[in-house]
Amino acid sequence: MHQKQIGRTDLTVTDISFGCAGIGNIGHAISDQEAEDVLQAAWDAGIRYFDTAPHYGRGHSEERLGSFLKNLDRSSFAISTKVGRVLSPGPALSEADGFVEPLPNSVRYDYSGAGFEEAFDQSCQRLQTDTIDILYVHDIGAYTHGADNGRHMKDFFASGLDKLQELKASGRIQAYGLGVNETRVCLDILARTDLDAILLAGRLTLLDRDAEAELVGICQKRATSLILGGIFNSGILATGPTESAWFDYKPASQDIIEQVTDLQRKTETFGVPLATAALHYAHSHPAAASVLIGTGKISSLKRNLAALETPIPTGCQELFGY
Repeated sequence: MHQKQIGRTDLTVTDISFGCAGIGNIGHAISDQEAEDVLQAAWDAGIRYFDTAPHYGRGHSEERLGSFLKNLDRSSFAISTKVGRVLSPGPALSEADGFVEPLPNSVRYDYSGAGFEEAFDQSCQRLQTDTIDILYVHDIGAYTHGADNGRHMKDFFASGLDKLQELKASGRIQAYGLGVNETRVCLDILARTDLDAILLAGRLTLLDRDAEAELVGICQKRATSLILGGIFNSGILATGPTESAWFDYKPASQDIIEQVTDLQRKTETFGVPLATAALHYAHSHPAAASVLIGTGKISSLKRNLAALETPIPTGCQELFGY
């Protein structure tokens, strides 16, 4: 694994990172032991950057990650988690927000300074640490909140941003930024303030290159690191253009199916599976500081890591366009 700097900070992270939605039971439940085993497999492979969030199983992912990391040297790994959702005791549910068997917590959105502080302190307790390396503002933007986003942006700029700066100045975090699924809110916020990093899900992939138009260039000029998540676009770049394929958290449209069919034909011309090409596109992108691999299965983790270690022909690389 290579280490890459985050923004202009002293923090470095491994260029391959582990996304912890899977150990929060996204889509299906796994046991505590299975979660520990896949985290151990990631550690054994050299991954030293782990990303989680209160949203993932309503705290379940953070608790499992904290349990795994608690006896390891804190200086040997980096953690990122997110603010914007505050948890409180709630009813037991079999499923919530796409996560199976979440912890019995209710959720409220809060992008104010007080909300960020409350969410941060809760996350530190679940993660069994006093410090978080990168703190992302989770899902702010019209993609998640629609017309209600104006209220959240007002709260963020009125006091939320100040809280992030305060946490960084005190040393409780080393970097802060956004964890989002859209480019527009990134551009809007960068127009008003600097960010150390953006965890961008699904908008800089082999299929969806929305971030290339403006955001990539701005981030490079401003030294804002990009961490790439959702590199399979909710699965379609992993499964291929099947009838049951998903894109952007919902069943893929016919137009997306046709685009992916064309991509698959092109990559397979060079003997490269579509999923392998998608991994290499993200990992080798000059703007990417780290690429998240998120899974609850050791077999999936090892398959993706092996794909990244497999060289691909120059002709296939030329499809990437950078």
